[in-house]
Amino acid sequence: MKKELVCVICPNGCFLEADVVQGESGTEVRQVEGALCKKGVKWASQELVEPLRTIASSVLVEGGEIPLASVRTDQAIPLEAIGRVMEEIKKITVRAPVRIGDVILVRPSGAACNIIATRNVSPKGGQ
Repeated sequence: MKKELVCVICPNGCFLEADVVQGESGTEVRQVEGALCKKGVKWASQELVEPLRTIASSVLVEGGEIPLASVRTDQAIPLEAIGRVMEEIKKITVRAPVRIGDVILVRPSGAACNIIATRNVSPKGGQ
């Protein structure tokens, strides 16, 4: 079967057409056409076989100058894991100070990633 995608790897936004076969061992991408670079072919194959995403969110901060710190996954995770990971993130409260790069949560829901801070939050009153 033919699948059409628009590549999101670079600003070119190539219109891709992939020849996909569903077999006993899963999805197989036989050919990708329309990519201006090899990255597009690799991305399309990954997207059709096992789509991955990074996610960004925020966590509550106790004793901070602001109430929330932004966080993200430190690497892409399977699409089907996003809901479980987000549920764990929603349960988290951290104590100020928070520094960019701090590991907030290790391997949420067994996903092969960590949740890291992407914003500094100082303690209330600069303590």
